[in-house]
Amino acid sequence: MPESAKIEQQTEQDVRILIVIPTFNNAATLRDITEWAQQTGPDVLVVDDGSTDGTEDVLNQMVVTHIRHEQNMGKGAAILSGARWAKAQGYSHLITIDADGQHDPADIPAFAEAVIQHPLSIIVGVRDFDGTDTPDSSVFGRKFSNFWVRVSSGASVVDSQSGFRAYPVEALHRIKCRALRYNFEVEILVRAVWAGLTIESLPVSVAYSEATIQASHFRPFVDNARISLTYTRLVLRNFFPWPHKVLFGETQHQKAVNFFLHPIKGIKALATEQATPKQIAIAVTVGIFIATLPILAMHSVAIIFVATRLKLNRLIALNVSHLCAPPFVPAIAIEVGYYLRNGSFLTEFTMQTLGHQALQRFWDYLLGAVVLAPFLAVFAGGIAYVLARLFRTLKHPMKKAKGAQSLG
Repeated sequence: MPESAKIEQQTEQDVRILIVIPTFNNAATLRDITEWAQQTGPDVLVVDDGSTDGTEDVLNQMVVTHIRHEQNMGKGAAILSGARWAKAQGYSHLITIDADGQHDPADIPAFAEAVIQHPLSIIVGVRDFDGTDTPDSSVFGRKFSNFWVRVSSGASVVDSQSGFRAYPVEALHRIKCRALRYNFEVEILVRAVWAGLTIESLPVSVAYSEATIQASHFRPFVDNARISLTYTRLVLRNFFPWPHKVLFGETQHQKAVNFFLHPIKGIKALATEQATPKQIAIAVTVGIFIATLPILAMHSVAIIFVATRLKLNRLIALNVSHLCAPPFVPAIAIEVGYYLRNGSFLTEFTMQTLGHQALQRFWDYLLGAVVLAPFLAVFAGGIAYVLARLFRTLKHPMKKAKGAQSLG
């Protein structure tokens, strides 16, 4: 039986939850957080990520299971160590909670209920910043991170930087991430969506104080730089049309890839987007128009910016732009430009015409792309509109028939 089926068929009796508390130099707050977590019901595992402040002594004085990294490896590495331990002990899910006092263990039972309802999801705790002394950097960081998760995966996540989460153990075991520090928590969300998991949100309380800020080991410059590099890798990977390994079912990204590899299947996927045929057509038009223009190496950035400003579906606009990838559309643009400059089409493809005359072919491309872009965009948008209407009509024929009868 596939592993995804195992997770989907879990019942309330099958679900075994382990609370994992990754900690690094949190000796002052660790005892309280751990004892509160133990009172909520599930078993608790503390992962000491190479602490040097006496954390090991605190743990030895408590009745709690703990494992230790001999040196600091990062929060992501600590979570993965907890997942390996959980898998070996037969747990199905783990809930991660920070050891700095920011999170309230009283929210853990709500996570347990959410796990039972959504066993094939990552549950992310959405911190309530209202009425708290939340640092401005945290508010901005959340918005910034949410945007790039959306661009990278197509999934809307309300609080992509929250460390209060529930994970299927099997997902952490099978999804491979390169990031092992704070950037792990954003990479795992994107790769989880690519792998077929869904992301669910759960409101949680948050406490910001001088003590919790001091207890946090997030380094704004270094860790934000790591997170930015991680998003850069993920966004670039998302723009390439070859498929990801889907472990738990077809994802939105996989549907977008299928648009490139299997046009009919891909158009059906676009028709099921939560957008009207008109909205789909406009997104396709914008994506094709910008992708055809001669703005080398800037197409994706431009599409994201324009689609965001116009409130279009970025996932559609970005992925249809793959249809304009070399060599076909640039070659057509060169032919159009050559015709406009010389009154005939380029039929000789030799070292002379493509090598020694490369600069002339570049000017042909610039001219041809500018002329071709609006025609190709309108053509693609029109096809997208017609097909979106067609597939939706075929999908809901009875609804349309009933509507006609009621009018009669």
